[in-house]
Amino acid sequence: MSIAPKQALYGEFALVARALGSPHRLEMLEHLAQSERSVEALAERVGLTVANASQHLQQLRRAGLVVSRREGKFVLYRLVDDTVLDLMTALSNVADHNLAEVDRIRRAYFNARDDMEPVSRDELLTRMRDGLVTVLDVRPADEFATGHLPGAINVQLGELEQRLSGLDPGQEIVAYCRGPWCVLSFEAVAALRARGFKVRRLEDGLPEWRAAGLPVEHGAPLPNAR
Repeated sequence: MSIAPKQALYGEFALVARALGSPHRLEMLEHLAQSERSVEALAERVGLTVANASQHLQQLRRAGLVVSRREGKFVLYRLVDDTVLDLMTALSNVADHNLAEVDRIRRAYFNARDDMEPVSRDELLTRMRDGLVTVLDVRPADEFATGHLPGAINVQLGELEQRLSGLDPGQEIVAYCRGPWCVLSFEAVAALRARGFKVRRLEDGLPEWRAAGLPVEHGAPLPNAR
């Protein structure tokens, strides 16, 4: 007896759900939302062996969440499209609304560093156009180079203390990084507020900004901005 169409569809949906059932794979998707990455680069970023990272990526590929291409001796992966971002947002929202442990972690870590309402994309775009804000990208330089908000300056978290003199204490700063739960922006906001800066976070990150069709610039940080 053949499988009923509905059950067959649910089987395919379950394939996607199983692919999301790993913290390592979710973290890989977050990195791939920034830009295309090789297996080796992803393995280094998420702290896995290349062989283990490759196995995780194969599961994501079978679930239709990523695609790959070969460039020389390297295999490069990227998200299949922006619907993967929608899926990750939905997953995050369901967990945040229904799991007590997620609420506990959010309060203990994230809210302890920044309990202010984040800046929406529309609000930030308006303030950028009016020249009322300094936009701070705290991702690594290679991620900044592949795409960043217009006019953003790139200051990695480890460089923040040495770069304070280059920030205007009289102008509001909006920090962003990889997404709504990226710890880099939370740590940057806490550090800057402790030093008297007026600073808030963007509501999410570069992938969501780009997916919304908002303007993005490309290129490495300027030498005199490092």
